[in-house]
Amino acid sequence: MSSEGDDQNADGALRLSALYSAATASDTVSGLTHNFYRYPARFSPLFAREVIRAFSRPGDLVFDPFMGGGTTLVEARALGRYGLGTDISSLAVFVAKAKTDLYQESDFDAVQAWAKSVLPNLNLRNRPAGTGQWIHQCYPENVNSRSTWPVRKTIELALSQVSTLKTRAREQLVRCTLLRTAQWALDCRTKIPSAKDLRQQFLVFLNETIEGARQFRHAVCESEAIHRLSALTCTSLHTSVIGLESDRRIAHLPRPSLILTSPPYPGVHVLYHRWQIRGRKETPAPFWIANCQDGYGASFYTFGDRKQQALRKYYETALSAYRSIAAVAAEGCVMVQLIAFAEPNWQLPRLLDVMGVAGFEELRQKDGPSSPDGRLWRTVPNRKWYATLKGGTASSKEVVLIHRLSRTAV
Repeated sequence: MSSEGDDQNADGALRLSALYSAATASDTVSGLTHNFYRYPARFSPLFAREVIRAFSRPGDLVFDPFMGGGTTLVEARALGRYGLGTDISSLAVFVAKAKTDLYQESDFDAVQAWAKSVLPNLNLRNRPAGTGQWIHQCYPENVNSRSTWPVRKTIELALSQVSTLKTRAREQLVRCTLLRTAQWALDCRTKIPSAKDLRQQFLVFLNETIEGARQFRHAVCESEAIHRLSALTCTSLHTSVIGLESDRRIAHLPRPSLILTSPPYPGVHVLYHRWQIRGRKETPAPFWIANCQDGYGASFYTFGDRKQQALRKYYETALSAYRSIAAVAAEGCVMVQLIAFAEPNWQLPRLLDVMGVAGFEELRQKDGPSSPDGRLWRTVPNRKWYATLKGGTASSKEVVLIHRLSRTAV
């Protein structure tokens, strides 16, 4: 299988050496809007970029049914493709929209002026207005200790002022920067920073957010000009992919020629919806900061509890999901997944069986820099996982699976 460039579909596998390098790269996530928020289990933009270039053309629709932090959508739009993403997490939808929207210079000027006006006046003795409902619903749960309350109170005071920004786009930028700053201050930190340090770091992150948003806007405009496209959009839906074929919100969109995603990992515990305070207690604070509703346990986001017998619920849910994905995809659509397994010896074959029933046939490499089984495996250095099953393999060991939708499934 080969690909000649950005404007040519791959009729087989990717340019193997380029894909292998991108899949195994240890570079930190950076560029465009990718650092707006550190969403758990995100994959490398380099990997997403190489897959999109090889398996789609400018003007095509690229779909991520488990979009998480929106890496696929950011790269798709920057490369001149339409993007579609779905996720059952309202936090994921917030982050993806924040990262794929286009902002104007007037928006940047307004949020910088807001920060200059508001931050110096955040007095911890003051009582913030308009945040009582979130406190009552326990969203800042476990952020009330002696060391963490200054961070919580500073965020609370700042959030009480976001309505003064007037527009949704500007409020979104500030909330996303507050989200990143609070994550930096709280998530798995042993030493919690002071309120002063938090305010200073917010300004650093705000400047980085603005610069990333500028880069993204430039990339999108450049791609539209080069490929003579206009109004490339990204659609991020807060919904399960199961039943998406009946969703009227996608009726006007073309069928995706490429599906690029990282689904829930079988038997692996990844905390998508909470932060951990000092590695012990969980908090739903990110939903509070993003102005999103949650209320679900970890198994809601992972196709069921990882300790369920034979992962029955996981594979039943996966089959329903892949059937809906097949129902909305274009004929011959390629699906590329990055996934890890607690026990790959039996969990991987089971997943492949599920995908086969849903109508996808695997594409494996007979030559090139792949492993003996014809797949690309990678180990992720310094990946932050909260837990793995006892006796299972390291959850940082991931595999790239490439499938094509069979003709009979369309």
